[in-house]
Amino acid sequence: MKRLFDIACSLAGLVLLGWLILLLAWMIRRESDGAGIFRQSRVGQGERVFTFYKLRTMRSGTAHAASHETPRAAVTPLGARLRHFKLDELPQLWNVLKGDMSLVGPRPCLPTQRQLIEARRERGVFALRPGITGPAQIAGVDMSDPERLAVLDAAYLREQSFFGDLGLILKTVFGGGRGDRVRS
Repeated sequence: MKRLFDIACSLAGLVLLGWLILLLAWMIRRESDGAGIFRQSRVGQGERVFTFYKLRTMRSGTAHAASHETPRAAVTPLGARLRHFKLDELPQLWNVLKGDMSLVGPRPCLPTQRQLIEARRERGVFALRPGITGPAQIAGVDMSDPERLAVLDAAYLREQSFFGDLGLILKTVFGGGRGDRVRS
């Protein structure tokens, strides 16, 4: 049921918001050099690496590192607004439609985040598809605290439900959580 819900919502989101994704990508390109859509390798279900899509919020040439390891100065003015309203996540609807991600689940990490990968492996978290949002984002826990994040991800693995996912989606849409933060 979760996969059918993911397909229906991501397809509807792409149809309804595809114009917005294209407009924002165009605005990003006008503001700074580089592509409007950012691609990065992330670790997903079964520890399989996949290509992750986001609207680019950082200056072109910024090192591929976790957000909490990236200086605030790397974020563009438009990127800061996109991150604040979580609009930078919209291209991940394509990842959901393809089956690399789900609407709700643990956030996918970089292959270089070995401590988080190990903590998630120990707790069986890689049985899940990664998500656009999840309990850790609502709680404001980012990847700078790998052990705490893995504990929350494992709790989601044990307790996940369709109505619980709906609640997390609604909390995200209405401003709950802070997600990943850049370094000050």
